[in-house]
Amino acid sequence: MRPAHALIDLNALRHNYLLAKSLSGQRALAVIKANAYGHGAVQCAAALAEIADGFAVACIEEALELRAAGVSKPILLLEGWFEADELPLLVEHDLRAVVHHEEQLQQLEQAQLAAPLHIWLKLDTGMHRVGFSPVEYADIWRRLERSSKVASLTKMTHFSRADEPDTGRTEEQLKVFAEATEGLDGPASLCNSPGVLAWPAAHNDWLRPGIMLYGATPFNFAQAQAEQLQPVMQLESRIIAVRDLPAGEPIGYGSRFVTQRPTRVGVVAMGYADGYPRHAKDGTPVLVDGQRSRLIGRVSMDMLTVDLTDLPNSGLGSPVRLWGNGLNASEVAAWADSIPYQLFCNLNRVPRGYLG
Repeated sequence: MRPAHALIDLNALRHNYLLAKSLSGQRALAVIKANAYGHGAVQCAAALAEIADGFAVACIEEALELRAAGVSKPILLLEGWFEADELPLLVEHDLRAVVHHEEQLQQLEQAQLAAPLHIWLKLDTGMHRVGFSPVEYADIWRRLERSSKVASLTKMTHFSRADEPDTGRTEEQLKVFAEATEGLDGPASLCNSPGVLAWPAAHNDWLRPGIMLYGATPFNFAQAQAEQLQPVMQLESRIIAVRDLPAGEPIGYGSRFVTQRPTRVGVVAMGYADGYPRHAKDGTPVLVDGQRSRLIGRVSMDMLTVDLTDLPNSGLGSPVRLWGNGLNASEVAAWADSIPYQLFCNLNRVPRGYLG
């Protein structure tokens, strides 16, 4: 069998969730949208079932998959519903929903529902993606308070630059949130992963940890709390061929890398069809037999090449770790002008195994 695979450490997942909780003492929705960022939503939900306060997904399809798998904890739809005919399903499956635009409000008010819904009302504090403006928010909140279709209301917003704490933008968003929600009683949720890790004053009642659950830092600098995260995914394969090349020889498509010395090249069964980033630069770190080496040459669909010159004991069959323990996905992502979110979500074709 082809040796490329991803090993998902569910003990690390639980550790990271509990770290988020410990930083605030508040409740936390584990964000497992996009198939738990490529880690397997059903398996991750099952692993967190005994400790999670609830889960957050993007849409009803993702929520129904979890319900079908026996997940009974609260589930929040972060994009709410897209069509009015989804509303009865929200009631049937006890799903919470974000409301972020007027059409959703009208659909909710006009719906014939067997029970009222738990609504999270989105405020646009400066992300300018979805949510109601600060000037209209209080009126909409009170409109929903009067509605028989609403069981409870939660205030929420989303930070745009919480991973850049020196920009001042998060302080601006917090000020907008405080002013727009003044006098509105009810729980609040503001913090994504960088908010959880770096903005304790913003924790409020509900946290929404996402990328931190999977052990990747959202920051491009060392951050004390993020240093406590444990990588959940180990993306691994093996050396399937070795060749010795003299100086001056090109490697791979486009001849991007040319050997500067006699070079021992290892070919790894891993490529962009597996989700490894095609745009990873020469020098991107990899671990071979637990030792640091580097990518040399352009990533192909099914294979990539690494430098074994300084690893004389490594060769055919040597294990290769592309990211995981000892090599954080955030570091690899930086070499590919990407982010760990994208690396995880792009995982494809490789089988996943689960530990813990």
